[in-house]
Amino acid sequence: MIRAIFGSGTFVEGWATYAEQLMVEHGYGGSEVRMQQLKMRLRLIINSMIDQKIHTAGMTEQEAMAMMMNDGFQEEGEAAGKWRRACLTSAQLSTYYVGNQEINGLVKAYKAKHPGDNTKTMHDALLSVGSPAPRYVREALGL
Repeated sequence: MIRAIFGSGTFVEGWATYAEQLMVEHGYGGSEVRMQQLKMRLRLIINSMIDQKIHTAGMTEQEAMAMMMNDGFQEEGEAAGKWRRACLTSAQLSTYYVGNQEINGLVKAYKAKHPGDNTKTMHDALLSVGSPAPRYVREALGL
């Protein structure tokens, strides 16, 4: 029950983008999948930027759409959906980028503390506490 109540979008989205990154790092899908992963990484960074600019710097719909479509290679329909999401939910679009950074930080800290553990052991440990905010995973695992 506690895991269900205290789930963190930052952890969940961070884990998802980390999994994509991990697959590419291990050669899954070759150069085509690597390009797709880089495109998605660009999107999550741009999504984080527009999320912040809409709520703190008065970014307009036209500016956001231009950034997503021209700089992020997003289709118009996808960009329009992101605009609506960003207007309705402050900071949700940022969870992908922030979560990815947090999960990568957890992985680095875990490897430093447990250099002999294999990847499966590390992932099992990181997932063993559910999906709370990454700082609580760090605390629970003593990282």
